[in-house]
Amino acid sequence: MRIITESPEETEAAGRALGRFLKEKKKTGAVFLFGDLGAGKTTFIKGIASAFGIPERDIGSASFVIAAEYETTPPFYHIDLYRMEGEEDSEALGIWEYIESGGVAVVEWSERLSSLPGGAVTVTLSYHNEHAREILVEGVPDSVFTEETRKSDRQGGA
Repeated sequence: MRIITESPEETEAAGRALGRFLKEKKKTGAVFLFGDLGAGKTTFIKGIASAFGIPERDIGSASFVIAAEYETTPPFYHIDLYRMEGEEDSEALGIWEYIESGGVAVVEWSERLSSLPGGAVTVTLSYHNEHAREILVEGVPDSVFTEETRKSDRQGGA
């Protein structure tokens, strides 16, 4: 699914749509986010987390924490690999335990991992223009995103 968002609020709304799907379907596993610095990864995660009842103020860049755990059903983990230097760091930090925990692990800077598990949900955020973001989501049905969210895809072109 390709979505074009025109504001941080629209990026967050797209994340919320994915979060609702994960929570309602009790789909556990990981969501791997890719994108440059400032592309909107944390904003998208705020949307996912809001579907789990986690206040926006509680979600920030976890760059100094690496992993933040939230007591939700299913458990929610926000993992930020920005400071990770190599695959050996993911082993030492226990990143795979979060990913394979039976909760929902949302991972920023996923390009720092050498591989992803099969069936993973991937989200790639990139600059579409000065204000807009292009969001490519793979691993979930297109129906996850509401008509309102898909409208921005049609307006953004092919």
